[in-house]
This record gives sequence, structure tokens and C-alpha cells, in this order.
Amino acid sequence: MEPVRIVLAEDHSLMRVGTRRILEQCPDLTVVGEADDGQQALDLITRLKPDIAILDIRMPKLNGIALVRRIKESSPNTRALMLTAYDDDDYIIALMEIGAWGYLLKTTRADELVEAVRQIHRGEPVLDRAIAVKVAHLWAQHRIMAGDAFSTQLSLREREVLEYAAKGLRNKDIAARLYISVRTVERHLSSIYDKLQVSSRTQAILQAISQHVVSLEEEK
Repeated sequence: MEPVRIVLAEDHSLMRVGTRRILEQCPDLTVVGEADDGQQALDLITRLKPDIAILDIRMPKLNGIALVRRIKESSPNTRALMLTAYDDDDYIIALMEIGAWGYLLKTTRADELVEAVRQIHRGEPVLDRAIAVKVAHLWAQHRIMAGDAFSTQLSLREREVLEYAAKGLRNKDIAARLYISVRTVERHLSSIYDKLQVSSRTQAILQAISQHVVSLEEEK
């Protein structure tokens, strides 16, 4: 199997070099390009078409939010993972709206970053727990999503799937817990997205958290 191809965009060279070293310790990951500003990142991503782009939010010439929008046009199969020190409300909401695949803070451990890249490559979004809680509060406060969808639309099984997804379980692990197939889990998730009028696993989880249907507490 070919390694996951990654482009790094980070204007602080020490952080960029450190991130590259972490990733390249793993034989299934390879960094194919580095950029120290947003425009350079866009040029690299457009040319190299990597699997994953790891991006900071604040960068010279083109910020991370604008960069993700441009990437979706120039390299639609590239999935963006935001790795940033910023958790400002405006940034978070903007990133949710443009549909980046992952949101991690720079306090993330090395092993968590590596697993996040692998998870996104498998098609499973990743959200830092601190950001998830913050967004959930924002959505609840501003009533971005309607809460009655859970009580009137989701089946018991769909709630169970969503509960396990919120706790960070992968589809195969959810399937094992519920004694169903992975394909059935995928069908439940697709149904959940349709009923809640969201487009991703992350948005469905955040909506559920904001309405207190699921929690981010670890299982005992």
C-alpha cells in the first residue's frame, strides 16, 4: 500500500520541522512538500495533489480558512487537517462551515496527530475534544441546529451509533459493540446525516453534544 502523502503548511519553521519529523517516523506516512505561507501551500497542493494537507490557520499571504476553500477547487480529493494554536469562535465556526476534515490544537500529542492523519485518510473526521466542547456550546447558544430532530427522527439504533461515534470509536469498533456489520453502521450514519441535515460525522456529533443527547465523557 502506498504511504499517505502529506503537505505541511506552517509559517513557524521549528513547528513545521518538528511536525515533519513526527510524521516521517511512520512508514505509512510521507511528507511530499512544505510551505511557509498560504499561497505557497496552495501552489504545492495544486501541483502535488496530496492525500492530506496539514494547515495552520494564521499564515502570510493566504490564511488557512481561505486556503481550504481554494483547495476544494484545485485539489478536491485532498483532505484538510487544521493544526493550530487558535480556538477563537469565529475561526471555529468558519472551519465548520467550509468542511475541513480535522481540527487539532498544537497541544496535541505526537501519537494523536499521527492517528488523526490515518483516521482522516480512512474517511473519518477528527475533532480536538476542547474544540468539540466549544463548538457544542456555541451551537447551543445560538441555536444553530434544531434539537427536536433527535426526539422525533432518530431511531434508538441511530442514537446508539451516534453515541459511540461521539466517543471516538471507529466504524468497525461501533459495529463490534452493537453486533452489526460495518456496512450497517455506515448506513445508519448516512441516515443520521440526512435526518439532521448535516454533511459530516463531525457536524452530527457536535449537534448531538449541543443538545445533550450524547456526551464526550470517556466510558468507564
